Amino acid sequence: MTQQRYRDLAEWPLMGTAIVFLAAYAWQVIGRMEGRGAEWLEATMWTTWGIFVLDYAANLWLAEDRWRWFVRNLHELLIVALPFFRPLRLLRLVTLLSVLHRTVGETLRGRVVTYVAASAALLVFVGALAVLDVEQSAPDAKILTFGDAVWWAVATITTVGYGDMYPVTGLGRLVAAALMMSGIAVLGVVTAAIASWLVRRVEETTVAAAESAEEPVLTEVGELAAEVAALRREIAELRRDPAP
Repeated sequence: MTQQRYRDLAEWPLMGTAIVFLAAYAWQVIGRMEGRGAEWLEATMWTTWGIFVLDYAANLWLAEDRWRWFVRNLHELLIVALPFFRPLRLLRLVTLLSVLHRTVGETLRGRVVTYVAASAALLVFVGALAVLDVEQSAPDAKILTFGDAVWWAVATITTVGYGDMYPVTGLGRLVAAALMMSGIAVLGVVTAAIASWLVRRVEETTVAAAESAEEPVLTEVGELAAEVAALRREIAELRRDPAP
């Protein structure tokens, strides 16, 4: 089996695994589960993480040039190698966006709408969960509820930054930095897509206007060509039948 074939087959199962992981993580953080329930949720998250590890190993094994693939995908290794920092596990959810990109269709407008809606919503939700997980139990924490976390995530990803909510822990600030860079990347992709769409529309409008402007000229040229042809026929007939 080739690596590309494996990735095609594993794409949707990995997406389902990522969704299961996100649901378990959200339930644990927002619900503040304890006891038996918390143990089951933690076991679920570790199981899904094990699937991600197996996926990384399979990709490395099936790669044609394993060393080259390893070097080019160091970020994948970093994500897999940091399971003890629970908020950083959420980085693996980029699987959702990569699958989404390949399934939204080829229309530019569809891509823009999908990226704006799905990417922004996923980043805000994931960022809010991650920062709440590390901040809610910290001394002098400003972010204590999921509502606070969502408000902070929205203000951060939109680069508004009111300053009323902010992380006080080192890991929380790392999550904030990741959210800032992710937000800038998403906005950059959206901006580039919109600019490309505008350029294409301008080109189409310009071509249509040029064609519209040429139509009267082409009509007149056609009429003139017809008149010239008729005149030539008359001249030819006069030459064949000269007057007495």
